[in-house]
Formats: sequence, C-alpha cells, structure tokens
Amino acid sequence: MKRLYRNIKEAKIGGVCAGLGGYFNIDPVIVRLAFLLLIFAGGGIAYLVAWIIVPVSK
Repeated sequence: MKRLYRNIKEAKIGGVCAGLGGYFNIDPVIVRLAFLLLIFAGGGIAYLVAWIIVPVSK
C-alpha cells in the first residue's frame, strides 16, 4: 500500500511538497508552485497543517 511521507532528502522547507510529488509521481517543483499560489490565495495554513500531520519518511 502506498503511503504519504515527507521527503526530507529533497526538502526545501519541510519536505511536504517533495513527499506529495513522490506520492502522486509528479515533479515536486509543480507541487511547490501550487502551494505558492495557494499561499497567495490565502490558504497558506494548509502547508503548515500538512507539515504537522504527514510523517517523515524512514
């Protein structure tokens, strides 16, 4: 079963975007751009929540 983890090895800040990129099999840069747009739209808290909830990769 596939699980979502934060990827610390490819992390820029918390590894959330790198982990989401690996989970959905897309480039983490695309996920980072999506979160950047989300921050400007007023939803920056989503990254912080994901940083707290998503476990670190082993």
